[in-house]
Formats: sequence, C-alpha cells, structure tokens
Amino acid sequence: MKLDRARTERGRRLSGAYWRLWWATGVSTAGDGVFAAAVPLLAVTITRDPRLVSAMSAVTYLPWLLLSLPAGALVDRCDRAALMWRSQAVQAVVVGAVAVLAAVGHLGIPLLAFLIFASGACAVVSNNAAQAILPDLVAGPLLHKANGHQQAVVTAGRQFAGPVVGSLLFTAAVAWPFGVDAATFVVSAALLASLPRPARRGSGHPPLRAAVADGLRWLAGHRLLRTLALLLGVNTFCGQLANATLVLLATRTMGLDARGYGLLLAGAAVGGLLGGLVGPRVIAWTGERAALVTALAANAVVFVGIGLSPDVIVLGVLLACNGFAVTLWNVLSAGLRQRLVPSALLGRVSSAYKTVGWGLMPLGALAGGLVAHSFGLRAAYPVAGVLRGVALLIALPVLVRAMRPGGPRNEHS
Repeated sequence: MKLDRARTERGRRLSGAYWRLWWATGVSTAGDGVFAAAVPLLAVTITRDPRLVSAMSAVTYLPWLLLSLPAGALVDRCDRAALMWRSQAVQAVVVGAVAVLAAVGHLGIPLLAFLIFASGACAVVSNNAAQAILPDLVAGPLLHKANGHQQAVVTAGRQFAGPVVGSLLFTAAVAWPFGVDAATFVVSAALLASLPRPARRGSGHPPLRAAVADGLRWLAGHRLLRTLALLLGVNTFCGQLANATLVLLATRTMGLDARGYGLLLAGAAVGGLLGGLVGPRVIAWTGERAALVTALAANAVVFVGIGLSPDVIVLGVLLACNGFAVTLWNVLSAGLRQRLVPSALLGRVSSAYKTVGWGLMPLGALAGGLVAHSFGLRAAYPVAGVLRGVALLIALPVLVRAMRPGGPRNEHS
C-alpha cells in the first residue's frame, strides 16, 4: 500500500532531470533577455533608421525560416541533450565575439547581423531539441504543468530579469551584456550535458530530405495542428510587424532612456510570468478550447490598444496583458504537440510547425519597419491587431470542431 502511494506521489512530481533542464532554460533565457535588450540599443547607436533597426529583429528570426526543417530531422536522429549543450557552447563563442567587437568599436550593422544570425541558428537547434526532449523527461499528464514551468522561467529570464540587467549593463559598458550572455550559455551547456541519455533510436534513418518531408506531411494532414501552425504564422508575423520598432516607440515617442526601456520590458514580462504560473490552472478550469480562443482574441484586442496608448504606464499594462495571452497560447500549443505527435516524429513535426509559425517573422519585422517609417511609430500595432482578429475569425470553425470538450481529437484530414 505504501509502495503504491509512493509511486502515485512520484507520478505527480516532476523528475530531477526535468528540473536540471528547467535550470538550464532559466540561465540561458536570462542571457537571451540580456541579449535581446542590448541588441536594439546597440543598433540604435549605429543607425537611427527604423528600417535597419527592424532588420536586426528580422535577422534574429531568419534561421527559423531557413534552418528549422533540417534541424528537426537532426533532432529526431541524434541525442537531443547533446545537441542542446553543443549548440549552446557554440552560441557562447558567437556572443563572446559580439562582446569583443563591441568593446573595440569595430561592429557595424552587416557584421552585427551576421553574428545575430549565427546565434539564432544555434538557437533553432537547441529550442527544437528542448521541446522534443520534454516528453522523455515528463509523464503525459504532467506536460501542461511542465510546459507552464518552462514558460514561466523563459518569461522571467528572457522578458523580466534579462532585459533589466541587459539595459543596465549596456549603460555601464556596451560590451558587458554580451559577455554576460556568453557566460550564461557556458553554465547552461554544463547543466544540459548532465541530462540522462535515452536509449538510442534506430540507426536506420531515411535521407534528410525524406525525413523532413515526413514531418511536413504529418503536420499538413492533421487538421488541428495545421490550423494552429497557420494561426501562429499570422500571429508571429503581426507580432514582429508591431514590436520590431518598439524600442523607437519607447525611446522616441515615450521619451524613455535605455534603463527605462529595460524596465518597460520587465513590466511587460510580468504578464507572461503569471501566464506560465497560472496558465495550466486556467486551462484546467476553462478547458483547452476556451483558453485557446480567449488567448487569441486577447492578442488581437490588446494590439489595437497598444497603438492608442496615451502614456508609458498604459503601454506597459497592455504589453503585460499581451504577455499573459501569448504564454497561455504557448503552454497550450506545446502540450498539444507533445501529446498528439508520435515521439519518433516530434522533432520534425515541431520544426515544421515552427517553420510555418515563425518563418514569416523576418518579413513581419521588415514590414513593421516600413510601416513605422511611412505612417509613424504607432501605426503598426492597430494594423497587426486587425490582422490577428481576422485570422482568428477564419480559423474559429476548425478550432470549435476539432477541440470539443473531452480533449482534441488526434485525426488527420
């Protein structure tokens, strides 16, 4: 009886291996937040053209369009933990190079763009492997909980603590935030290297092109995940369209300095942090369908409001609301993929999902720069909000049918 009770209790707890992954995620994403705050501030010191500033955001996400599909095939045929720590070790070297070049004053826009792209390419491999490895470390009933904890620590690091530290370090010395980011990748890689190695997958793998095609074919045939991927593509395009020039809206229109910009990002991250902590409970209370539709509708409404913000306080509150909705969406969509996709295909399907969902982000960032240049720094947010709302209305019938009470159906069309 006691043994059965102990097994039940262990089944309700996340494993030690998961918590090592969690700590590695927290450390590396804190460095990501430092980097994310420092890059636009560095770009603004080189150029004041919103098109070039938005181009830095575009380059950040370009690897998801170009490299995500082969990275997914790699994740399904290799040791996922090893891929993660090795890619982060390479990122440490790349970001360290940014620190050195920034310190000596030899970093122009083209070289900065190249190094951002190289770091992003490593992130594509690491992030795909991180989502694919989670079901190996966590039991199915705990996936929403595990994803919620992951999203909370990602938000705390990437959007809360990281941006504040990054902006403060940048005011002290241009190179410091990049040096700190490089150090976080070293620590994270060491933690990831300690993760358990699952039994090796079979040695016989299809050619890379065929493996990639298998993932694309599976996603294209699944009505719910296909619809979510397309919705994600519209949402991330609109997100970048609006947010690519946020640094200019905050510093030029709202009059914030580098420190104030970091605090704005941190305040906005509070919503995302709450979404990660309470999101699984919200999903359990409302059901997956209601939570998903509410999050998507909130994304659209909030973006229109951001464009009309009269001051920095309202701007920060609305950004926080958007963060909560985005995190709730992330927890839900990640859990659905991890439950519905066979483990042997999870890396490839997730990479195909992200190629569709994140592939338009570079174009969104470039479009945002053009809109801001032509119509003003506020204009992109209402445009993005309306586009998000229209996309949700088009997809709503599929979401209602596929996500009936009792859970989504694992069906192909």
